[in-house]
Amino acid sequence: MPLELVTIPCLADNYAYLIHNTTTGQTAAVDVPEAAPIRAALKQRAWVLSDVLLTHHHWDHVDGLADLLADHPANVIGAEADAHRLPPLDIAVAEGDRLILCGEEMQVMDVSGHTQGHVAFHFAASKLVFTADSLMALGCGRLFEGAPDQMFESLAKLAALPADTLVCSGHEYTLSNAKFAITIDPENAALISRIQQIEQARAAGQATVPSQLSLELSTNPFLRCTDPAVQATVGMIDAEPAAVFAEIRSRKDNF
Repeated sequence: MPLELVTIPCLADNYAYLIHNTTTGQTAAVDVPEAAPIRAALKQRAWVLSDVLLTHHHWDHVDGLADLLADHPANVIGAEADAHRLPPLDIAVAEGDRLILCGEEMQVMDVSGHTQGHVAFHFAASKLVFTADSLMALGCGRLFEGAPDQMFESLAKLAALPADTLVCSGHEYTLSNAKFAITIDPENAALISRIQQIEQARAAGQATVPSQLSLELSTNPFLRCTDPAVQATVGMIDAEPAAVFAEIRSRKDNF
């Protein structure tokens, strides 16, 4: 059976996640922006935390960890390349590593760009990928440390996953991302429809993440750098996709 997924709003616009194996009883958290909402979700379900996965070192993804571990001891897993600025790790991982977590194989993907050493965690059997601030709903993370070519390659890895994969990203930025996306892809009917759904969801106080990878592939401008309409909008017909990505990312930075 696929792992049970719980999406947990944290801070002003962050998300943490819990995954749970109903057979083994194992539970893992992905990122810990703050402890209280995660602790409450565990208590509500009577789940015991076994592992914590950290995607990258930014404070709004790790600052609640010490507080959570104080009463929910667990193995902490994060990138070896980022270990010098992450909280102490029990297991350091790198691109291509595979671990059994919550009874299911998990593959580590290096998705550097937003930060160096940013990783994503792919659970193929459950069709889940935890991307934090790499691939996001209708967007991608700002390049604080990496170069555009690096982020383009990271997104290409994620885009190559099965289209029915659920993308579990780290922030409720979808509405603001949508306002930019439509300037890049104004005639995209799928995007126009998605924006309407996003506006309705946010008006009702509903989350817009996770999202299906298939939906990102059809509407997220950062994954559509080979599309002729997108290339035409940015004045880069037949340009290298990585160069188109760099132009779109620059426009988003100044939007």
